[in-house]
Amino acid sequence: MIGYLRGVVLYERVATTSPTIIDVGGVGYNVFVASASPLGIGSEVALFVHTVVRPDALILYGFVSVEDRTLFETLLATPGVGPATALAALRTVGAIALLTAIEAGDVKTVATIPGVGAKTASRIVLELKGKLVLPEVTATVPTSPRGSDIEEALRGWGYSATEIRDALRDVSLPDDESEALKLALRLLRRS
Repeated sequence: MIGYLRGVVLYERVATTSPTIIDVGGVGYNVFVASASPLGIGSEVALFVHTVVRPDALILYGFVSVEDRTLFETLLATPGVGPATALAALRTVGAIALLTAIEAGDVKTVATIPGVGAKTASRIVLELKGKLVLPEVTATVPTSPRGSDIEEALRGWGYSATEIRDALRDVSLPDDESEALKLALRLLRRS
């Protein structure tokens, strides 16, 4: 089973039904990525992977954190939820908003997931309420050595990896480490 990939994005999905192609050492892997925002063609990425083996296909689903992959796998165990629905949940609602909605019993928010009606949303909430926990210390995949250093410094100041990832999503940090750290701190204080 493939559990982790690090490589360069060769092709970014245009439609939600298209996989992203990640070049790992000269081999292109088709990966359905849970991220709602584009990874960027030519950028180096690292993803935690859930592998589905079928008689006719090997399907890879990629996630920026172990927690996102775990939530995806938990959703798959829920009756009436398949990979397409679980992936759509993470792409559209997002992990934290989905966890919050499930814990609050907010069926209406869960029903906003494409392909999920009121009945399936009620079942998801019923099956998962009280069973999902987002840990404070999480494992994330650094996109660059500098990003890893910044994340490590921020975690040392008590920020969780989830808070850091959410605050810095779609943000390009400056090359200067001190400037990058200052910008990251400003963004974290706002969130």
